[in-house]
Amino acid sequence: MGNELQGKKIAFLATDGVEQVELVTPWNAIKEAGGHPELVSIKPGKIQATNQDIHPADTFPVDTTVPQANASDYDALVLPGGTCNPDRLRINSDAMQFVRAFFAANKPVGAICHGPWSLVETGIVSGRTVASWPSLRTDIRNAGGTWVDEEVHQEKGLVTSRKPDDLPAFCRAIIQEFARTSLQHQ
Repeated sequence: MGNELQGKKIAFLATDGVEQVELVTPWNAIKEAGGHPELVSIKPGKIQATNQDIHPADTFPVDTTVPQANASDYDALVLPGGTCNPDRLRINSDAMQFVRAFFAANKPVGAICHGPWSLVETGIVSGRTVASWPSLRTDIRNAGGTWVDEEVHQEKGLVTSRKPDDLPAFCRAIIQEFARTSLQHQ
């Protein structure tokens, strides 16, 4: 990786319960590609990450909260998983409006594991094909989407993956999509 994302600001929307590896691995990949990741959350201070949904891991400082964040200030959005993180986010109307704003502006989005729950909640999956953790299959179908069991799926600026094991492919795909889409908007 090099400078594919040089000067690009990437929002990571997460809160307590985010799966640490699904936050840290894409975050580091974005940085290695020259991008500037920022942690956006529903609360100020720090968020508590987990390992395998139940084991407390590290805490991470929040750069800004959703009410202060504006999608127009970012080039792309990453939605990491962990079961509790997206479940908490999807009941926060400001967080869901933040997600909708990226799609309204045709900005690229990456979502992994349980991260697509935010896409279900916002109605974004309707008419789209999405990869996710298998337990979201019915939610995605009920929201009008098509669920696929693929390591990574790219479609119309949306990159989705199933699980932590897919992170290498997910990171390559988001960097490719974020760089390609960002170039189109310049």
